[in-house]
Amino acid sequence: MPENDKFLDIIYKDPFIVVVNKPGGLLSVPGRSINKKDCVTERLKKICPESIEQPSVHRLDMYTSGLMVLALTKEAHRNLSIQFQEKEVLKEYTALLDGIIKEDKGIICLPFRLDTANRPYQIYDNVNGKQGITEWKNAGIENSKTRIIFTPRTGRTHQLRLHSSHKKGLGIPIIGDRLYGNGKEGDMMMLHASYLEFSHPDTGRRIHFSSPPPF
Repeated sequence: MPENDKFLDIIYKDPFIVVVNKPGGLLSVPGRSINKKDCVTERLKKICPESIEQPSVHRLDMYTSGLMVLALTKEAHRNLSIQFQEKEVLKEYTALLDGIIKEDKGIICLPFRLDTANRPYQIYDNVNGKQGITEWKNAGIENSKTRIIFTPRTGRTHQLRLHSSHKKGLGIPIIGDRLYGNGKEGDMMMLHASYLEFSHPDTGRRIHFSSPPPF
């Protein structure tokens, strides 16, 4: 990937929306500090000056790679935001876990919340946590690692990372995860948004996009 703040891997664009393939390590939206301004939305606005000020309708974690849809108009932003809120958007993620999962598929339901003393870490909390729901299926064992396809049914912060690593979930972290696994500075987190499906905000036609994981 070119090392400049203008490059963005755009895989689809029309007058209403843009679909990009976000690299791991790039923020989805600006952070609070001055050195965290480079992100998908800022790069998009440089490439597409016709974009609204805040085109993001969903986010990927900084170290998660893969598909994001952004809105270029206020009407498209409103339409897509409602689709995400109403759970009408289908998302699939591919992950490589640092161990062997023997089961073929399942559903994980875990309540969790932000650990306010250790932001942005999320912790299991059966009393005050909000429920996160993830469907998963085993896509094969590769050199003592397991490839998993996740289909999240809720959109909680760090949901897939926590559902992978927690003992009440799969009990095995995603490779390269620094918060919930054994990842170190510079490691690629092997979590990729590989499929995205939604209704086009102008035509209403159902459209979908795929992106092969870089691992």
